[in-house]
Amino acid sequence: MRRTSFANSECTLACSLEIIGEWWSMLIIREALTGFTRFEDFRERLGIARNILTRRLRHLESHGILERRKYQERPARYEYVLTQKGKELGTAVMALAQWGNKWKIAGDTPAPVRFHSADTGAPLEVQMIDTGTNRPVHYKSVVVTPPDGIARHPGKND
Repeated sequence: MRRTSFANSECTLACSLEIIGEWWSMLIIREALTGFTRFEDFRERLGIARNILTRRLRHLESHGILERRKYQERPARYEYVLTQKGKELGTAVMALAQWGNKWKIAGDTPAPVRFHSADTGAPLEVQMIDTGTNRPVHYKSVVVTPPDGIARHPGKND
């Protein structure tokens, strides 16, 4: 069965999912965020087939998420380093992990990746911030305006 492509969508979420929505991509990004950069590290840590890993790495590279860098001449060996664009996906990875931990998506299994402040060591949490006040905003206060221009307040009855 052929998957629908969102590459030409006008929706930024759909276009983003076209790039990173396949689960191997997010797991590769998770590993890269923890400092792994080499093909064999990704393969061993994820248990992913070589051909799938090769396709995913090329895809992420073609979209500017990873940069391929040669680290050895003979034989030629490359590493895959997150670009700034890729590093900024860390927030999305953190948000998904936070959601999964809260709702115990993996049961009582401890979180494989935890996020802490380099300055204080305290756990980090992804939050929505009102850029006008610099204060956290809860979902019940969010108004969503889709392309039709009609603002909706999905959390107001929560």
